[in-house]
Amino acid sequence: MTSAAAGADADPGVIVLLFGHRRLPRALAGLAAQRVNDPAGIDAASAACRRIVVVGCDADLAAVLTRLLRADRLDVEVGYAPRWFTARRAAFGFARRVPLIRDETGVALVGAAYWLPEGDEAGARLCGEAVVDDTTLFDGEVTGVRIEPTLTMPGLRASALSGRMRPRRWVPGRAAQLGTTGARVVRDGVLAARPVKRSTFYRHTTGWLFVR
Repeated sequence: MTSAAAGADADPGVIVLLFGHRRLPRALAGLAAQRVNDPAGIDAASAACRRIVVVGCDADLAAVLTRLLRADRLDVEVGYAPRWFTARRAAFGFARRVPLIRDETGVALVGAAYWLPEGDEAGARLCGEAVVDDTTLFDGEVTGVRIEPTLTMPGLRASALSGRMRPRRWVPGRAAQLGTTGARVVRDGVLAARPVKRSTFYRHTTGWLFVR
């Protein structure tokens, strides 16, 4: 974990977290910045801040929210700058509380998740049943399922996928649940370590403070 220099006018309550090989955007040059590579680094860098600016990808933002969730620190404001032109708003915009979507393991979701067949061979199908709240999403076999958080209530939406991996019909709800003979779970582009027979994504009791 390495530090980037901060300008003399840096706000001590704001920290920019740099993930991977991302560089500090010019618009954030006056703020303290820290390069992080693991959960411990996220915790240490953000311990005393009131606002975090994430310079990275969806998985990096999800990692930060996961750490805040587990530390019961959802009062910390979080801005997201996946591209340079979003940096100023992520640092200096207004924060509002939006739904926080997580799974049963306590991992946050910010972009999209997929339930995919356990096998990756051509023509593999996801077998089982999925529901969103009280609505059946599928019962039988499908190509897969996509789940997305929403910025408004009820918090998420999900859709079974066509053969071309396109959503068929979005169903909004608070929770999406899957029971299956075996599925791969992909969260924000990251494949889970092992297949599962059950998986759930749902709205946490407290939302997160999104700066935008």
